[in-house]
Amino acid sequence: MEEEFKVIDNYLMIRMPDEIDHHQSVDISRRADRYIVDGKVGNVVFDFERTTFMDSSGIGIIIGRYKKIACFGGKVYAINTDSRIRRVLMLSGLHNVVEIIERKTERESL
Repeated sequence: MEEEFKVIDNYLMIRMPDEIDHHQSVDISRRADRYIVDGKVGNVVFDFERTTFMDSSGIGIIIGRYKKIACFGGKVYAINTDSRIRRVLMLSGLHNVVEIIERKTERESL
């Protein structure tokens, strides 16, 4: 899963798995924290393009990384969220601390 973590400029890009549950959340959190604590990044971007399921473990990943990166003045972003993931982010209140970047549809890009 090394290719799932990529540093671009000052951003840690994390491509989230198809399904986010407790087992994956531990590994994702641990690896992301290494980048944040080592000072290698200033912001975190969660890419949900492939994600079809996320339980409270996914919410925990995001909240934990937000708390860590905010201490250093950084921000957290969520990209490529489908309607189900966006709904989880909204219902959990994460939209108040995470910037959700909406996907442009083909029609909007014209």
